[in-house]
Amino acid sequence: MYVSSHQAWERQLIIKPFVPLSMIGHFETFITAEVSLTKEELKLLCSLATEKKLRRRQLLLHEGEVCRFKAFVVKGLLRTYCTRDDGAEYNMRFAVENGWMLDTESYNSQLPSKYNIEALEDTEVLLWSRENMDKIFEAIPAFRSYSEKLKTSSHDANLNRILMNISYTAEEKYQEFVNSFPDVFRRIPLHMVASYLGVSRETLSRIRHAQLKRQKEF
Repeated sequence: MYVSSHQAWERQLIIKPFVPLSMIGHFETFITAEVSLTKEELKLLCSLATEKKLRRRQLLLHEGEVCRFKAFVVKGLLRTYCTRDDGAEYNMRFAVENGWMLDTESYNSQLPSKYNIEALEDTEVLLWSRENMDKIFEAIPAFRSYSEKLKTSSHDANLNRILMNISYTAEEKYQEFVNSFPDVFRRIPLHMVASYLGVSRETLSRIRHAQLKRQKEF
């Protein structure tokens, strides 16, 4: 049967349906861009991961439990927070896609955690137990080096946060958060931003209102 050039061109334009990456597929794409791994090393790393899906507001770690995992966020948003006796919450950290989350103190000491880790959206994570992560570090030096770099970056970020808390004005803290974590800022309520920054929600509302007013004047 004769097929015209136009018909052949139309067939080439047939678009296959989009198939989203699996959790492991997403992680493989991410980690191979970050770390040079052999096929065998990548296979080992992925084979020791556990997939977990969390509903919005579901806890991945409860206060009083021992943190026995490192979590990689494939999709969604996690927060680490603690709660005072009066019910007030203090947000310590947020993690979005391609971020890592754990309670470092509990994970290293294997003592009960002071914190909760909660999904703020429907979230998909990959988990590695401490035992399996130790195996990975032993077998894959490149991944161990990558993990050490993450620890250094986290330590530096903690020092910068301490400096910000003791020397920045409330407006400077707010602007620093917006600039440093724009994706998180768009996805969490204002009271969680205020809790993370250590300022009242009312103060933050006044700052936002003043900024919007200045923008309109220009």
